[in-house]
Order: sequence, then structure tokens, then C-alpha cells
Amino acid sequence: MSDDSSMFDEILAKFEGSPSQQAVIRLMLERGFSVNDDGRVVSGGIEIPNTQIAREIDVDRRVVDSTTDAILADEQLRRIFQNISQIPSLMDLAPLLDLTVLTVAVHDADEPGIVADVTGRIADSGVSIRQTVSDDPEFSEDPRLHVVTEEQLPGELLNELRSQPYVRKIELQ
Repeated sequence: MSDDSSMFDEILAKFEGSPSQQAVIRLMLERGFSVNDDGRVVSGGIEIPNTQIAREIDVDRRVVDSTTDAILADEQLRRIFQNISQIPSLMDLAPLLDLTVLTVAVHDADEPGIVADVTGRIADSGVSIRQTVSDDPEFSEDPRLHVVTEEQLPGELLNELRSQPYVRKIELQ
């Protein structure tokens, strides 16, 4: 990977002539879908029909077929897309499980130490963290840090976080 472009940019560049194939790639990366040796899109061991993927992003099924063929034909893409995995998220379940979700939008997601600072401040306040998910700045236009906690966050902590120079906005769910 060159210094002036991201891995995501390099992957998309391989599909430069086809916005439809780029849409397939984006969906696969966002959802954590991988490609098996048979060229099938899978989540773990579960096959996702190409017609379903095509319908989700409004492209023809053959676009999905040609994209997975291209992935398997390129050694770098094959390595990437055969090793992607998905992680379960507690964010949507938080209200049902009586958990709190803190979402932090930042000015510069590439700034080092943001996750450590936020989670350290939460831990220092005595609140247990159940899950932390940070959007990858290469895959997301507006990357955010999501922290799921066992209990409500103290107002003093929220004010402290809000005042940090890297914070653009915080939201609670």
C-alpha cells in the first residue's frame, strides 16, 4: 500500500471502471462478508445469495458474480476477502438490555489515542464497558467511536469528554 492512498482506495481502484462493482465491495466491507473458494459471499459458514446482495444495493446479480470472480482472481483481494469476519454489536440491543451507548464523533479519526483516552476516562469513573466499536476511517465517511456500558455515564464524565479537543460531538442512547 502506498503512503498517499488507503487500503480501501486501493481496493476500490481495482474496480475503477465499475461503480456497481464498487458498491458490492463497499457492502461486503461494511457488513463483514467474505468470499469462499467457490466465489460465494458468506457470513461465517452461511451463504448469502447473490440475488439478495444485488437487491440490497440495486445492481444486477451478475455484477455480484463478476465482483466475486475478480476477488478470487486477484491474490491480494482474495487474501482480504477470505479473511473478513463480522462482529456482533450490542448497540441495537442496548435499549432492550438496559445498556448505555456513548457515541463519540471526532475531528480527526486518525489521531492516535482517542479510544484509549475515552475508555480510560470511563473506566476511571468506575463504569464497566461491555463493548467498544470504532468505525474504520478508511471504510466510513464519518467514523465514530461507540462504547456500550453497563450503566448510565455520570454527567461530570460526559462534560469532561465533551471538552476534549478531539471531540466534535457526543451522543447517548
